[in-house]
Amino acid sequence: MHLTTGPSTPYLLSVLAIVFTITLALRALPFAVLGRLRGSAVVRRLAVWMPVGVLAILATTALHGTVTTDPHGARYALPAVAVTIGVHLGLGRRTILSVGIGTAVYVVLLNAL
Repeated sequence: MHLTTGPSTPYLLSVLAIVFTITLALRALPFAVLGRLRGSAVVRRLAVWMPVGVLAILATTALHGTVTTDPHGARYALPAVAVTIGVHLGLGRRTILSVGIGTAVYVVLLNAL
């Protein structure tokens, strides 16, 4: 019986180095380019609408899962979404704060009622 061994250590280290380099480059590239484009109208517009778009996609996927698995889940989710929107608009568009408070409201409603 012949046992096969996994890849050699140098091979694994070289793969990890390549993956690390590519990941770092892809993460750093937008910041390097952004410095030159900061005055651009497109970048200013993206800065306003991109967080809203990301939150809309996140909310849609989360609500879809909630409503399809529990038909009564909408009665808890919709007030939480309203609170999230209200906090986001009322407290200066602080995304983490609004998502955190909206999530807390949803959890409290789900467990209390």
